[in-house]
Order: sequence, then structure tokens, then C-alpha cells
Amino acid sequence: MAKALALLSGGLDSTLAIRVIQQQGIEVIALNFVTVFCRCTSHGSCKLEAVKVSEKFGIPIKVINTTERFLELVKKPKFGYGKNMNPCIDCRINIFRVAGEYMREIGADFIITGEVLGQRPMSQRKEAMKIIDKEANLTGLVLRPLCAKHMEPTIPEKSGMVDREKLLQIRGRSRKDQIQLADVFQIKDYPCSAGGCLLTDPEFAHRMRDLVNSCDAGVNDVNLLKAGRHFRLDQQTKAIVGRNEEDNARIESLSQEGDVLLTLVDMPGPLALLRGAVTEETICLGARITARYGKSHLFPFTKVSVRQAKKDAPHRLIEVTPMSQEEADKLILKKISASNRSHEPSWVTEFNAG
Repeated sequence: MAKALALLSGGLDSTLAIRVIQQQGIEVIALNFVTVFCRCTSHGSCKLEAVKVSEKFGIPIKVINTTERFLELVKKPKFGYGKNMNPCIDCRINIFRVAGEYMREIGADFIITGEVLGQRPMSQRKEAMKIIDKEANLTGLVLRPLCAKHMEPTIPEKSGMVDREKLLQIRGRSRKDQIQLADVFQIKDYPCSAGGCLLTDPEFAHRMRDLVNSCDAGVNDVNLLKAGRHFRLDQQTKAIVGRNEEDNARIESLSQEGDVLLTLVDMPGPLALLRGAVTEETICLGARITARYGKSHLFPFTKVSVRQAKKDAPHRLIEVTPMSQEEADKLILKKISASNRSHEPSWVTEFNAG
């Protein structure tokens, strides 16, 4: 019996691709990838959806975290970025190389994916797909069942392992054909749609670009981008200010030795983290920003507690003037218009602050 390795994201397309191949009596084994850039990895939901699909179809699954390897690609992709900081072609090459290694390890004959020609502007063009397959040393071994009839026949099709006539010819961004196919296969609960990459989000991409340009970013730095407001104090130093209690807890958990933590004294407000070449000047700036986003912004002066992260060093207090919104807007990594600010999670609702 022929054996296929399926790249299973947990999305509808990859789920349908598996069913199309299973209909031909081919054994399928699933492989799922997660990185720090997945929108839903914080609660493991992407992985969970892929596991649900594998259990429903009775197929084994292996989950691989490729964050470390992928992060290096994000810093300097060979094939460049998409609209934001998304190195989609390099990402696919990375995934396919790892999949190729696993395919050979388990003795699978070929790889299947849920890709649809023309669905994504950067990586799902015909020429891009050819480049990806070639760079991953998988030319002829990647079968895309949903759009196969728009592509050249692959090795499993030419050899007779797969009946090409039973493959599909879906194309473009519309989901109409996939929804109809889901009805045919009686798939009622659609898994989360794939493509939840934070690097395609303009705000996150702006933060990521700033991070890559200022330091040798690590996984902890990327995780920190997901929390709070981010302020660039100088070329080497940032302040991350919590928006609510959840942000505060996440920022504290991600703090590292060398970071400085700031909190308001005797009143509710954000936790702020300073990272980089921290000096007395940047501590003062960070303290003023911290004061701006708590109740203390109503007062001419406020006291801020300063402490080293991950150490038992005593707190020290400094007194500062809360920063004005205009000053803060010049330092924040995302400019927020007045019309949008009222809809943003903030200390306005949490702590009656502006």
C-alpha cells in the first residue's frame, strides 16, 4: 500500500486533502508544525485542531515545533518578505525540508498538502511552488490534491500510486468549492482556517521589524512582542507596558535577568519592563510612560517602584512627572488614532485612567 505524509495545519484545506487521498486507499500519516508566530499557539489550539482531525480520521500524527529554525529565516529570508514581515517562501521551504526528512524516516512515498493554486499571493503561485519543491529537494514528491489538475503530474501520479482523475482542480481564494466538498465528506465542524501567522499582521510585523533591526532577537523577545504596548526609548532599549492584568502577568513571566521592572506605588496600573541598554535616563522615561497609563496620570507627580527582574534586589522609588499622551505617541511602536484608541484594551476601563 502506498503511504503519504500529510502536512496537516488543522485547517479545512489540509483536512480535505487527506480525505481525497484516503478515498484512494492510501495510508496517511500526519505532520503538524507550530512556531512562536502562530496566532493560536499560546493556547495550543492549532496543534489541538490538527490532533482532532488525525483522531477523527484514525491516522497517526507528529507535532514539530520549528521556532528556532524559522526565527533565523525571519531575520534574513533568501526569498524576501510578503506584504509585512512574512517570509512565506522561505517558511514553506523550511517546512518541506523537515517534512522530507520525516518522509524518508518513516518510509512514506510522497507528501500531500492542502495548498490551493492562487489562494495565497506569495507562496501559492505555480512558480513559487516549483521553487519551494526544488529548494526542499522534493521535486515531484509534493502532491497538492485540491489543485492537482492545474499542476504538472507528480511522481506518485505518474507511477500509478495515485489516480490523477480522482484529484481536484480548485483554484483561487474563494472557499466555495471547499465548503461543498466538506458537505460531501460530511465534515461538519470546520477546523480553524489556516494562515494564522502573526508576521502577516501589520502591527506585529512593525514590532518584529523593530526588534530585528535593534538586536539579535530570541524566542523570548518574540513572545514579549505579543504582550502590552511597546515603546522604543533609544536604539538599544525598549519599554513594554501592560494593558491589563493578563498582560502584566505575561510580561513578568517573560522577564529575564538584566531587565528592569517598573510599577506604580500605592495605586493600580501597569507593569512595565525595560530591556536593552538600560540607563538612569531610560528608567526615568519608562517610569514616566508607566505613570501615563495608570491612575497616576491625573496627578502632577507620582512615585514608581524600580527593581531588577529575577533578582532579590530591593526596590527603589523614584518620583516622576507622568508623560503626556503626545510624548508617548512619539515613542510607541504603533501609532493609534484617537478614533481607534477608545476601542483598544486599556487602563481607561481597567483603572479609570486616560
